[in-house]
Parts: sequence; structure tokens; C-alpha cells
Amino acid sequence: MTTKGVVSAQVSSKPGDRKNPLAKAQRADRNRKIFIQVGVAAVLVGLVAAIGIGLAMRKSDDKSASGAFAPVVSTSGTKPANVTEGGAIVVGKSDAKVRVQVVADMQCPACKMFEQANSKALEDAVANGTAKVEYNIISFLDRASGNNMFSTRAANAAYVVAANDPSKFQNWLSIMFDKQPEEGGSGMTDDQLIAIATEAGYTDPSVAQGIKDQTYVAYVKDETKAVFDTGIKSTPSVYVNGEQVQDGKSLMSPDGLKPVIEAAAK
Repeated sequence: MTTKGVVSAQVSSKPGDRKNPLAKAQRADRNRKIFIQVGVAAVLVGLVAAIGIGLAMRKSDDKSASGAFAPVVSTSGTKPANVTEGGAIVVGKSDAKVRVQVVADMQCPACKMFEQANSKALEDAVANGTAKVEYNIISFLDRASGNNMFSTRAANAAYVVAANDPSKFQNWLSIMFDKQPEEGGSGMTDDQLIAIATEAGYTDPSVAQGIKDQTYVAYVKDETKAVFDTGIKSTPSVYVNGEQVQDGKSLMSPDGLKPVIEAAAK
């Protein structure tokens, strides 16, 4: 019942009420609200779908960026002893909980920074049996030492000493990086490389001979190609249990890799 002078705001579903201008306006308003709600819902669904696709793509990209590093070297050159099929020099127990992979060039300044920051953490992890470390020593910075091919000859020296005794390799590596020549210089002579090997405990005459003869130069070139074929674009590249470490603090701060290794061991 309607009071005189007051118009009812109720919208009737009866056909006769459609002639009522107020009812017509309210229906239009209701339809407009429904349309807006549907439109907003559609946008939200689209956004959710887009976000989901974006996250999936990001997850896929992250997986690709941090996936396991597993080169395979095919070579006609002399293969060194004590290396994996991917050309890695292995230091530590084979059953260690943590596998650390390090890719470095002996002429790379950033590799020197990484080594000086984390050599102790890596040596300690090997000594206490927590980790084994696999070193891929590659050569792509010969241009930084004139015509002396220091990068290649230093990588050859790495495989010479490791083939003789991998247990002394980390000590050799530390000394080599401590004495890394400046970029643009002449690098080191063979006699200097032999002197560093001797300082690190490699006194076997075959080590000096292997450095002079460049025994593994062909292998180094093939191993370098195999490493770059995995998609690596820079050095140092470091992996812990297959996951690439990309945090600058972990890579370059003193013992920054230690908590990463400890977490991976749990």
C-alpha cells in the first residue's frame, strides 16, 4: 500500500510496473551495476591469469638460470687425470653432502676477489668433509695478457698440478690468484708458473715439464668450449648442489659462501 504523496521505491517484477519511470530508471541502474561487476570480475580473472602465467614463466626462467651445471668435454687432446667428464678438478671426499662447482679464469680479476674472499671457507668445507669442490678452470682472457696466452697457460698449469696431486690444488690456486698479473701486462713466464707450483708443494719434475710442454692446452680449449656451451656467460660462476649462487655478498664478502654451504648440508 502506498501513502499519498510518497512514491514507492520497490521495483516490481510485474509487467505493468515497467511503465513506471522510476522503476525503469532503477532497473537501468541495477543493470549498469551488474555490467560493471561483470566487467571488473573479468578484469580480475585476466589479471590473476596473467600473474599466474608470469609467475610460471619466472619460475621457469629461474630454474633455467640456476639449473645444474653439467658440461661434457669432448676432446682429441690429452685428458688430465683426476677430472670429471665435464673437465672439473675434484677436491674433497666423493660422498660429501655438498657439491660446490666453481668456474674461473686465472686472469679474471673477479675470480681473484672470489678466491680471496672464500678460499678459506672452501678449504675448511673440504677439510671437515662437508663439501667437495669441483673447479672448472677455463681460458678466455688471453687477450688480457698480450701475446703471452697467460690465461691458457695458467689453465694448463692448473690441470698439470691437479693431475699430479689434487690435494694440493687449493693451495696452488690461492697462490696463483694472490700473484695474478695485471690485465694488459705480459702475464707470467713458464718459469714463474713452475716456481708457484713448487711453492705449493709440487716438486715432481713432471709438473715442471708439463707446464713447459703445455700438455693440456688442447684439452683446456675444448673444456672451455664445453663450459660456455652450457650457457655460462661470466666468471666466477659458482653452484652449490646444482643451484647457482648469484648473491654478491655470498660471492665476494669474506667467508660469504660458508653459510650457503652450511645450509646446503642440512
